[in-house]
Amino acid sequence: MLENCKSAQERWGGVSDIIDRWLKERQQVLVVYCQLSEILDDYSAETGNTLRTLCQLMMDYVSAGHFEVYDQLVQEGREFKNETALTEAKTLFSQVDKTTEFALDFNDKYQEVDDLDSLPEDMSKLGELLATRFEAEDRAIEVLHNAHKDQVA
Repeated sequence: MLENCKSAQERWGGVSDIIDRWLKERQQVLVVYCQLSEILDDYSAETGNTLRTLCQLMMDYVSAGHFEVYDQLVQEGREFKNETALTEAKTLFSQVDKTTEFALDFNDKYQEVDDLDSLPEDMSKLGELLATRFEAEDRAIEVLHNAHKDQVA
């Protein structure tokens, strides 16, 4: 039994570190999003640089979620045979997927910063979708990871 506990700690304790690093990336996305929101009316070199930074951070964040974090969360739910959480997570990740499409389109559209006419509207929609995404991700962390913390410790 001690070996199983040690194995669980080794296996799932690291997920917290992955999630923490990923949430710091999310915070960076929000900081740059807010910076860009403040300078939207002043289309300057700073606007273009901040926009490119936002796109890069957002793509890194989205990619880490899809290719690292979500897989770890689902695997943890499976390991603990938490079918209720896995079912809820499927719905949550479906919501996240809808926001991913817009984030990818936003990135593609603003890779070149030569046409910023629709940027204010796109930023508004991006803000709404990021809020939806963050809520779904937070809930997935809650049901797939935090629900098992006592069993891992």
